[in-house]
Amino acid sequence: MKVIEIRSFGAPEVLVPGERPAPVPGQGEALIRVTASGVNRPDVLQRTGNYPVPPGASDIPGLEVAGIIESGDVQALASVGLAVGDRVCALVAGGGYAEYCVAPVGQCLPVPRGWSDVEAASLPETFFTVWSNVFDRAGLRAGETLLIQGGSSGIGVTAIQMAKALGASVIVTAGSDEKCAACLALGADHAINYRTSDFVAEVKRLTGGAGVNVVLDMVAGAYVAREIECLAEDGRLVIIAVQGGVKSEVNAGLVLRRRLTVTGSTLRPRSLAFKSAIADALKANVWPLIGDGRIKPVIHSVFPATQAGDGLPSGAARAHALMESNQHIGKIVLTWSQS
Repeated sequence: MKVIEIRSFGAPEVLVPGERPAPVPGQGEALIRVTASGVNRPDVLQRTGNYPVPPGASDIPGLEVAGIIESGDVQALASVGLAVGDRVCALVAGGGYAEYCVAPVGQCLPVPRGWSDVEAASLPETFFTVWSNVFDRAGLRAGETLLIQGGSSGIGVTAIQMAKALGASVIVTAGSDEKCAACLALGADHAINYRTSDFVAEVKRLTGGAGVNVVLDMVAGAYVAREIECLAEDGRLVIIAVQGGVKSEVNAGLVLRRRLTVTGSTLRPRSLAFKSAIADALKANVWPLIGDGRIKPVIHSVFPATQAGDGLPSGAARAHALMESNQHIGKIVLTWSQS
């Protein structure tokens, strides 16, 4: 099968086409003939050597795919309402940048009706992450307010739509007026351009001084102290990435007085049982919202995975260059054409 390999750690051009034997599904697994692969920030970190592959996972990058079930554990598939030949999207621990990918059956979900495989490939990583952190870990409830840092990212556009569909109010930050407008068009109640406004002051103004109930943070670093200032009493801050650095200084007195919770998580190394439980929750609570059109795909760019261009050796390399430019709004997806 054709794959995209990381030949050495470095810039996007280290992502080059290669060939590998097709994987063989084991017990509780499905072999997916991949038509589309989602691109995510952890893929960039893996390419640069800053996100080690979990034990037992493929060294091929890619954490989400969509395609057709080619073969697999028939009984396990039946237990989750799937069968060979079904169109699915799946969360995987690696191996997604390839024509074939093995996925645990419990992490496979049906492609939503009316969605293309490209659109479906944009789902798993962001939807699993948002559900696990915003709703399970931070416990966002209807009637509460969520602050999303980076509202125009793949995670951001998912969190906006999911939170609004489930009855929360949403404030986002973004790095340009264009990105702020895109977030508002997706349903965000307020959008703050963090390059021209102090998001702490704006959050306090927008909430009448009360603050927000939950903050979804992909920056960390110096942002943590400022986000704590944004939280209402019994507020929850959940950190899912550290693009701004791993060290933070916080006002511990404020944490005590307002009874705040600061938490965080990474999804990739979690157990199959943990991820399967998220898939079950998504199927029960979020897939119906997709079905009635309350949550829609937001695809910024699509690249043929192995096709060179713009001086780069593959579509995957071009996709990573775009992601690192931070010029995208929504998801970036790779496609695979098979004879």
